[in-house]
Amino acid sequence: MTALTTIHSARNVGFIFDEHLNFSDQITALSKSCYCHIRELRCIRPYLDFKTASTIATSIVHSKLDYCKSLYHNLPNCQLNRLQQIQNFLARAVVKAPKSTHITPILKSLHWLKVDERIEYKLLSLTYKVLTTAQPSYLRNLISLQPPRSTRSSSDVTLSRPPTISSLKITDRSFSYASPRLWNQLPDSFRQPHHSRLDSLSEGVMDDSFTLSLQAQTYLFNKSFPP
Repeated sequence: MTALTTIHSARNVGFIFDEHLNFSDQITALSKSCYCHIRELRCIRPYLDFKTASTIATSIVHSKLDYCKSLYHNLPNCQLNRLQQIQNFLARAVVKAPKSTHITPILKSLHWLKVDERIEYKLLSLTYKVLTTAQPSYLRNLISLQPPRSTRSSSDVTLSRPPTISSLKITDRSFSYASPRLWNQLPDSFRQPHHSRLDSLSEGVMDDSFTLSLQAQTYLFNKSFPP
């Protein structure tokens, strides 16, 4: 019999998983990489126009923040705040603002969703893809449609929430719990049947997907920055 040695964390497809799944090591490594790129951006920012600086920020730093971001759903606020601080630092670098400048107007002017809403958008996009294509099957098997009721909103596509079988907080972070909760919170107009066909993609559904994407972004933007 061979004894197995346990380790605190391990990297898989570029993402660090720790024994408690709070992703502290992942966020620490991400912070180190992102802050390094942001400092480099600050050094060359005086020589860049706004559009170029914004493009660099999005392609180099935001791409790192967005990688596997659905895994960050419902993390403790202390961890999500660390991710938000990266975005705040990046935003100030893009607009050449001092570190003490209030961040909300800057993020709003850049039309950047805050980290919480970016995570929600990713989960909603995955949910929509699963509903319209039934792929990937391993996610499709985790959600189900709620039987229609004879009410005014019976035409809306609603997802069934699984019964609570565990008191562990980490359960609420799983796709099977997070997807129905976030999807059902969308305005009724977003969840009409023509937005959620379960057959293969067609040109019409792709058009609907583009429309839903814009609607979801607007909905989450208003959530990030209430009017």
